[in-house]
Amino acid sequence: MIPSAHKKYNCIIVEDEPIAAEILETFISRDEELHLVGKCSDAVYASSLLSIHHVDLMFLDLHLPVVKGFDFLRKIKNAPVVIVTTAYHQYAVEGYELDIADYLMKPIPYDRFLTAVGKFKYLMNAEEALLEMADRDYIFISSGKKQIKIVLQDIFYIESLREYINVHTKTETFTFKMPISKIEKNLPPNLFTRIHKSYIISQSKIEVKSANMVQVNGKKLPIGRTYKPFIEL
Repeated sequence: MIPSAHKKYNCIIVEDEPIAAEILETFISRDEELHLVGKCSDAVYASSLLSIHHVDLMFLDLHLPVVKGFDFLRKIKNAPVVIVTTAYHQYAVEGYELDIADYLMKPIPYDRFLTAVGKFKYLMNAEEALLEMADRDYIFISSGKKQIKIVLQDIFYIESLREYINVHTKTETFTFKMPISKIEKNLPPNLFTRIHKSYIISQSKIEVKSANMVQVNGKKLPIGRTYKPFIEL
């Protein structure tokens, strides 16, 4: 098997301390898979970079001028993976609640940087694992260091809860960190239907249906207004 070329992940640095920004830029330059597309010192410029470039990874300082890092992060739609950098311990809990990949304390040691980037790459590769298996009668979804096999015919419905999905099957419910749109793209449309922003159902598992809801495995699920035209009743 011929080794594949290195993947390139676009990243940006949002950091108002010049020395810290230089250190991150040096660390990034040592990784053949990371490509720095821009660096800036405030949220306004960062928004501009995100609109111009496809960004996979953002190194985000919390103490930015005008708009603070977490406030900026809350306003971003379709945010890239985020690694937060700060000199203040007390923000760690809030950072994890915002679903960041890792939390780096300044000054940032190189080995700690490598660990954080390793977590980012694992997230990216975990999503790709789902894509590779999607053309079969089952899928593999990465969870931690494990890959869980789910037979498509065993799925009742999939439920979205913010950044997570619950896959309800005949045997148990699996929870994964993944947007529902990601798994929707990789499910065969002849077997599964999106009925709501928060629900995908297995068509063969419908027990009762009406104009406003379907029942699957005893659970009544609403049909969203925008999805009604695509659902046959």
